Amino acid sequence: MKCCIDSLYIIVDDLERATNFYEDFFEQKICNKSMLGGYFDINGFRFHLFAYKEVDEKHSYGSNCLPSICFKNIEELKRKISDKEICFPVTKIGKNWVAEFVDSEGNHIEVYTRIEE
Repeated sequence: MKCCIDSLYIIVDDLERATNFYEDFFEQKICNKSMLGGYFDINGFRFHLFAYKEVDEKHSYGSNCLPSICFKNIEELKRKISDKEICFPVTKIGKNWVAEFVDSEGNHIEVYTRIEE
């Protein structure tokens, strides 16, 4: 089998609030924004926001999907989460520094960086 994963959708209750949150976090504007959402192009990977209420879908929040975002070093990682609600503090796991924060919609987002040797 040959496949490629090139995008991810997260559900959002409030598209404007989520757009503001992620435009600040990714330091870029959202692409192709509509009433249903839009996406951020992260080096060819599309990180989508989906306003599920606009199509009357039912969703529940949980911890079964955890987007993981890599940073080039621990200083950049710490800078990006310094004003976020932390649900898992920066912790050494194997060869990585790993943390999790809660976004504006209640989703948990993991961030990590390789430990510099």
